[in-house]
Amino acid sequence: MSCTPSDTGGTGVPPVNHGPEAHATSSARRLRVGVLASGSGTNLQAILDRISSGGLNADVVVVISNNSDSLALERARTTGIEAVHWSEKKAGSPGQFVEGMLSILRTARVDLVVLAGYMKLLPKEVVSAFPGQIINIHPALLPKFGGPGFYGMRVHEAVIAAGEKESGATVHFVDNEYDHGAILMQQTVPVLRHDTPEQLRERVLAVEHELLPAAIAKFAQEFWNRKR
Repeated sequence: MSCTPSDTGGTGVPPVNHGPEAHATSSARRLRVGVLASGSGTNLQAILDRISSGGLNADVVVVISNNSDSLALERARTTGIEAVHWSEKKAGSPGQFVEGMLSILRTARVDLVVLAGYMKLLPKEVVSAFPGQIINIHPALLPKFGGPGFYGMRVHEAVIAAGEKESGATVHFVDNEYDHGAILMQQTVPVLRHDTPEQLRERVLAVEHELLPAAIAKFAQEFWNRKR
C-alpha cells in the first residue's frame, strides 16, 4: 500500500483522551469537525476511534445526515455528539435546506466539514461558505472512477470490469462537482485476479478507515499553520 499527501439528538463532544499521545499534542488547538454521512457511518467511527486513542487532535462536534435512519446518527448519539437529520425534504425547499445546513455548521463552529459517505452533492452555497474546509472520501483512485454515477458498489464493479490492477481510496477537497476537487491523500490496494466487487469493497473500506483520520490530521496541521 502507498499513501500520497497531495434530528437533533444528544449534545456535547466525545471524551478527550488524556493518555501519553494526547499530552504530546496538548499544546495544539483541537480541530472542530462536522461530519456528513448518509449510511452506516463506519468512516465516522474510524474518526471517533482515532480521536479516542489520542491519535487525532480533533473533536467531532456535529454529525448531519440526510437519512433519518442512518446509523451514523446513532453512532453520534451514542457518543454524546449532536446528531442532526437534515434533508431538502425536511427543510421544504432548496433554499431553506442551504440556510439550515449553514446554520447547523456555523452554530457548531466547525473548522472542517468531512463528507464520509454523504450521498448528496453539497450545494454551492455551502461549499463557498467553507472554502478549502470541506473534504470527501471516495472509494477509488481519483480521477479514475469518479463523478456522477460512481458511488458504492458501482465503483468497485467498474474497477473490476476495467481490468485495473489496483484501486484504493482518495480524500480530496470538495468543489461544485462530484469527486473533482484537489487531492489531499490517496492510498492504494491491489485488485486481485478473482476479486468480487464485495471483496474489493472490503479491502478498500479498510484503507478508508486509516486514510480519512490521517487526512484530517494532515489538514489540521496545515490549517493551524495558516492561522499563525
